[in-house]
Amino acid sequence: MKTLLKSVAALAAASFIAGAGLAPATAQAETIKIALAETPSDEMAAFFVALDRAKANGLDYEWTAFSDEELAIQAVLSGQMDIGFGTPYSAMQRSRAPIRIIFQLSKLKFFPVTTKTYDKLEDLDGEPILLHSRGGGTDAIANVIEERLGIKFGKRSYVPGSSNRVAALLGGQADATIIDLSNTNKLMRGPAADRFNVLDLFDVDASDEALFANLDWIQNNAEDVQTFVDALVSVYRDMAEDPTVIRRETDPDGPIGRLPPELIGNLDGYYADAVKGGLYSMDGGGRRAAKADLEWYSAAGQLDGDPASLNIDDFWYFAPLDAAAE
Repeated sequence: MKTLLKSVAALAAASFIAGAGLAPATAQAETIKIALAETPSDEMAAFFVALDRAKANGLDYEWTAFSDEELAIQAVLSGQMDIGFGTPYSAMQRSRAPIRIIFQLSKLKFFPVTTKTYDKLEDLDGEPILLHSRGGGTDAIANVIEERLGIKFGKRSYVPGSSNRVAALLGGQADATIIDLSNTNKLMRGPAADRFNVLDLFDVDASDEALFANLDWIQNNAEDVQTFVDALVSVYRDMAEDPTVIRRETDPDGPIGRLPPELIGNLDGYYADAVKGGLYSMDGGGRRAAKADLEWYSAAGQLDGDPASLNIDDFWYFAPLDAAAE
């Protein structure tokens, strides 16, 4: 399995590097290897600004874009990668590896969007739905919708990236999906808005994306981890004060800077909407996010046991965030 994962990762990395015109990074002993759960997009601009700040403070890193969250999680579990994107609660509970979350990148601020065929969530009983990834945040939302409303979705198909799922809606390839705040706003402010409905959904404050790593690795690389977390906290705090900081600090020669001009031109609007909509915890989530996650992912069927009986320290490692707060 480990060999297979390495092969998959190599193919994924080569595919993205070739597509982006990048030269492969030269591996170094001190280099932190980061497993992204999808290719870089405007939704990840704040993360890359934080990487640039961390690099300026001595952090050496390289990243690989995996095709979905499950591959990113497995790459960290296998020791192939150091830090991953995702919410690996099920894997943390099943695995013997001491995987811990160190930072909440974003909350589950997602919305069910459908064609005019449907007016409420109950109308989706037995209907197919398009989601981000198996076991990921939108999959969890779908599970909780089923549990709370007593319905059962039809076939679940998986397409990473909210913008790609919007394209599927616009192209008539899907009638129902769950997408993020920014893409919901763009769709419903656009010329095709009259073709779609945004269905009412209960509030969710749990993590959509988080950074996680093996606890042994975190403790053995405490200085680098602290540099990384400090940079993330600084970016999130600055972004809360002025969302335009993300566009202004985005490297034009970096992976975000090479995105299509229309995406770069909308960074200010994206982050203004995201901050206003409560997508980010400016303190990295911490214990508040950990408790919300245990409740949510238990209800979503990705954690076993009563959430009140689960210990947040078995899933999160708070020392870097505590130090950043000081």
